[in-house]
Amino acid sequence: MSEETIKQPVEQPEDGKHPAESSVHKEHKKEKPHKLHEQIDKLQAEKDELFAKLQRVSADYINYQKRSAKQISESIVYEKEMIIKSLLPVLDSFEHTLNGAENIEDAGNLRKGVKIIYDQMLAVLKNYGVEQISSVGQKFDPSCHQAMMQETAADKEDGVVLKELQKGYRLGEKVLRPGRVVVNKKPADVQTSEGPQNDVENDEGCSAEDRE
Repeated sequence: MSEETIKQPVEQPEDGKHPAESSVHKEHKKEKPHKLHEQIDKLQAEKDELFAKLQRVSADYINYQKRSAKQISESIVYEKEMIIKSLLPVLDSFEHTLNGAENIEDAGNLRKGVKIIYDQMLAVLKNYGVEQISSVGQKFDPSCHQAMMQETAADKEDGVVLKELQKGYRLGEKVLRPGRVVVNKKPADVQTSEGPQNDVENDEGCSAEDRE
């Protein structure tokens, strides 16, 4: 008769889990706080890096503003110096003319000297894009002419500038100062006999005065 093997019951842990599984579970619990701390440290490092970058960008922007303001100021000073230097020869010409005026008996020679200085001044202005506005003989244009009074000239078209009391100037397309002018105004009966007149505005716009 064979001996019967007596099986001993295997003790089970109280939580119903295998001892190996219980050990893994405990280790897993220990790892969670550790990983959480690592994530917090990583986020803190990223925050510090972004904050440092923000500080550098802010400092660079402040420095840029300071440099820009300085560059603009220096550019304005430079432009002023260039304009003043370009006007100095004109001032010298005035001085020479005044010094020699006492020895000039002919008024025509004095006029020629002043005319030379006048043309010299216009040339300086033209180098900076400033031109005189042509007025006399042109159609009145309110964008570049300022009517000071009206006169009647039967042989001239209605609305034409007859006289220029003060010259106008423009810088490129911008009017710096409109020309003060006298505009032709024909009597009503003359306008009726000649038919309807065109508007006084100049369709071609303000033209620059041609000078030799």
